[in-house]
Amino acid sequence: MSDESAPSVLAPSETELAMTVAALRSADPAERDDIAYPQLVRWIPLLTDARRLALGDTMVTRFTDPEVQARTFAALVLAKVVAAGTLRAEWIAAFTRWYRDEDDLRGYDSALGWLHAVAHGSDLLAALGQHPAVDPVPLLALGAARLLEPTAHVFDAMEDDRLGFALALTLTRPELTERQAVDWLDVIAERFESGTPGPVPAEISNTMRTLRVVHLLAARGVRPHWGEPEVLALPHGAAVGERIAEVLRIAAPYPG
Repeated sequence: MSDESAPSVLAPSETELAMTVAALRSADPAERDDIAYPQLVRWIPLLTDARRLALGDTMVTRFTDPEVQARTFAALVLAKVVAAGTLRAEWIAAFTRWYRDEDDLRGYDSALGWLHAVAHGSDLLAALGQHPAVDPVPLLALGAARLLEPTAHVFDAMEDDRLGFALALTLTRPELTERQAVDWLDVIAERFESGTPGPVPAEISNTMRTLRVVHLLAARGVRPHWGEPEVLALPHGAAVGERIAEVLRIAAPYPG
């Protein structure tokens, strides 16, 4: 028997969807993070593919929005759209430009609430990394580029965990060759080799910590869904782990 007490979730009308999408841009974190985003998460699986495409197109236009919260929550919603199986090839290029170049990396702002550009972008990278129609190699390169982009922001809200997870999940793709699974680390090695004595730049600290997350997941596997038992192995996990250790040894002796 069905549970008649359980609330039903219906696909939204065009007006309801438009109002909620508008609220996702709000500078009020209660309106954006507590109401608009959860509502869209509930609705996205119920939308037709055509409506998800339209929603994705709207999110992509927000990657150039002047408001940081509009840009970062666009990535979070687009991740849900892609995870639902809807994808337009043009979205990948737009995401790549935004994620590589975004300069406001604050995790949390006292007035705006959660912004989390790196973490939200990581969720989209992870969704794309699992999509069979998306080439995983450029996504790995994008992760490296995001890490190495100069910044004054040291990750302080588990951004390294989120990006490390996204990279490791992308590395579970079976079509990757061993060479492709480690090539994205070369640009990081080059950057480490060019370093000079003195305080560690924020982006280098961020990169080292993220690589340690990938190293752990390369050894243990990746759990793609929180709370579920399935663990995916990295086909070239041993090679990835060894290359990360080599790269980390350039910047610090601690990997051994």
